[in-house]
Formats: sequence, C-alpha cells, structure tokens
Amino acid sequence: MRKSHPVRRAVLAGAATVSGIVLLLSLKPASDPGSAQAAGGQLPPAAAGQAPQGGVNGAVTGDAAQTQYGAVQVRLTMSGGKITQAEAVQAPKGGRSDQITASSVPRLNQAVVAAQSADIDAVSGATYTSAGYKKSLQSALDKAKASAGGAQGSGDAQTLTGDVAQTQYGPVQVRVTVAGGKITKAEAVQAPKGGRSDQITSASVPRLNQAAVAAGSADIDAVSGATYTSAGYKKSLQSALDKAPAGGGSSQSSGSGSAQAKTVTGSVAQTQYGPVQVRVTVAGGKITKAEAVQAPKGGRSDQITSASVPRLNQAAVAAGNAQIDAVSGATYTSAGYKQSLQSALDQAGG
Repeated sequence: MRKSHPVRRAVLAGAATVSGIVLLLSLKPASDPGSAQAAGGQLPPAAAGQAPQGGVNGAVTGDAAQTQYGAVQVRLTMSGGKITQAEAVQAPKGGRSDQITASSVPRLNQAVVAAQSADIDAVSGATYTSAGYKKSLQSALDKAKASAGGAQGSGDAQTLTGDVAQTQYGPVQVRVTVAGGKITKAEAVQAPKGGRSDQITSASVPRLNQAAVAAGSADIDAVSGATYTSAGYKKSLQSALDKAPAGGGSSQSSGSGSAQAKTVTGSVAQTQYGPVQVRVTVAGGKITKAEAVQAPKGGRSDQITSASVPRLNQAAVAAGNAQIDAVSGATYTSAGYKQSLQSALDQAGG
C-alpha cells in the first residue's frame, strides 16, 4: 500500500481543526450583550431621565434653554406615560443657524421618541443646539414626572424645579420638594457667582431656603444685602410651586371641590424686543385670569405693551386656550404671549 505523503496528512489535520473551531463558535449563545451592540442593537436606556410611567397624557413643554446661538425649547406629546412625539417650539434661527436647525432638530426629535429619555447623542455639527435641546427635554420630563407623581396621591413627595429668574448679577433657579402639601426642602440649583456674589450667595441662599420651608410659599422676606438674589429666588420659587399638580397643596388655590383654582406660570418666551411670560389661573377647566408677569419694556415697547397685553389677557380668558388673535401693531409681543400661554396650559393639563 502506498504511504500517505506527510504534506497531505498536515493539510487534512488542519482542515479538521478549522472545522472543529467553526462548530464550537456556532454554539455561542446569541444573547451575548456584546454581540447585540456590535450588530447595532441598543441596550435598555438608563433609568435616569426616562419618560415617566403611570399614564401621563397630553403635552408638556420644557423650559427654554439659552444657547450661544439662541433659545431651544422642547415640547413632548405623551400617551400612557410614553413619548409619542417630540418637537422644538424654539430653536436657533437666522443665517447659518437655519441650516443647522433644519438638519439637526428632526434627528433629535426622532432620537427622543426612540430613546424615551433625555439620554440621546448630540448631532454632529450642532453641539450647542443639541445641548440646549437636551436641557429643555430634561425639563419637560421633570415636569411630566412631577405630574405623574401627583396623580399617585397627595402624600407622595414631588420635586419641582422653577424657571430660571434672570437678575442683574446672574441667574437664580430654585428646586423644591413638596410632600403632603408642604415644602419639605428648598435649594438653589443656580445662583449668582464670582467676586462679591460668592459671599452674598453663600450668606443669603441658606436663609432663603429655610424661609421657603417655614412659610410653605413664596411669600418670604428678602435677605438684607441680597435684594436681587432674593427677588430672583422668590420668582423662581413661585414658578416651581405653580408647577405642582392640582391637589398637591402647593399651588395657589381657592374654593372647594372640582372648581378648585390653580395658578400656573408659563415658560419665558424670548422675542425680538424682550421676554414675555404669562401666568394663568384655571378653575373648573376654564381660564379665569391671565396676566403677563414679563413683557417687553423700554422706549416704544412700553406703549405697545400697555396697549396690547390687557387685550391679550382678555382674549385668553374668553377663548379658554392659546388660540387667540395677535394684536395689531404688537406682532412679536403677541407671538411670545401665545407661546408662554400655551406652556402654562400644558402644565395645567389643558
């Protein structure tokens, strides 16, 4: 019998070895998390920043986030606690910003619905817009979470973050925890800083926090020597309390039963001539009062504001919604008013 050639035996042995390795690899579990990522799959999003569960329904508008190129503000539409739609009601515009906004915002909107959280990637080439979008998005989710928490029972603790109040020395923003209709904790998440402001902030903010808890409202005294910080603190604090769901005990209320009134402050709407911010009182599902807590001022704006805002207030009460006509000669103020009004109604559940 002819002997097998040594080279032939080596080739056959190598082929058997390769076949064995392929067989072993084919038995590797398909559930390996690493392989899911390599294939482009997504792992479950982190718990922090997720859309709140518990049947949250309707629209909720986040606070406007200021960026280097303009304001970004996000509105979410939710159904059964899930995000069904995301849109930017404000975004940078003008010049190059128009192109960046048109390219990035639709992608950010889609990412939110897919992720169901604020844990989304920034769009390449739109760093500032993406950062502002995510900040406003998180604000909207916080508001939805507070609303969901309020629906679970008045004894549950809720954390509410007020709108940013701009002062001469820097922004002030207050966060409160409310339980059983009482403020159990107050803190300033933003306060003036740098130079003399550091000393004033460190001396005044703890006293303001204590006063808020003691009073259970925004009706607190200013700290001597910290007039601007105190005013900003009180404004942001009131905004936080306005966001408390009806029945939570921290919103301003009157009457009894289903006709209980609730006062809600909308987000600040930036216009070409200055900010506009609207506060409404809602009772029995109707707007009983509307007022502008901020409006353009200075020079010609004083006259336009004094002539247009009372008419806009009346129109809001009459219509019961934000679908009101602009006042002739006050186009920008009217647009800002309607935007802030819609934000307030979103928070009120209307």
